[in-house]
Amino acid sequence: MVSLIGLSSGCASGDHDDAGGASSTASDGGTKKPSASSGASARPAQASPSSTPSASPSPEDTRPLKDATAVLVSCASPQDPRATVKVSNPNTRDGSFAVKIGFLDASGFEMVKTRDPVWAAAGKTGTYRVRVTTAGVVDHIARCVVEPRAAWVGH
Repeated sequence: MVSLIGLSSGCASGDHDDAGGASSTASDGGTKKPSASSGASARPAQASPSSTPSASPSPEDTRPLKDATAVLVSCASPQDPRATVKVSNPNTRDGSFAVKIGFLDASGFEMVKTRDPVWAAAGKTGTYRVRVTTAGVVDHIARCVVEPRAAWVGH
């Protein structure tokens, strides 16, 4: 198992568990997508469907985002079982991007590979820490490989 946790001492905005058991927390400009408000609508009590204009999304809001970039800062080791990755969102909108990291042994065998969604704020670079939680694996990691292209996976 591998999990993403925030690097900076700032407040983390939340955790996300996916089917693989990874947890992600963003820091330094990257944030988890906020959940929708559960407050009541501000509609007039007597509004009819014909008197309430419908809002349609602007074309810019529906276009796919450009992929983000991911750069390895440091690899996991027995002394620090977390890899550090910086993710940069080049877009004018926030989005979720898939960060892929491979943990390799001395012979180049990929012992663990992750693909975790990371929420990144528009035009920001966030730093993420990836913990190796699979028993015994961290003792055999010789290097980490990060896919430089973090593919856009949604809003």
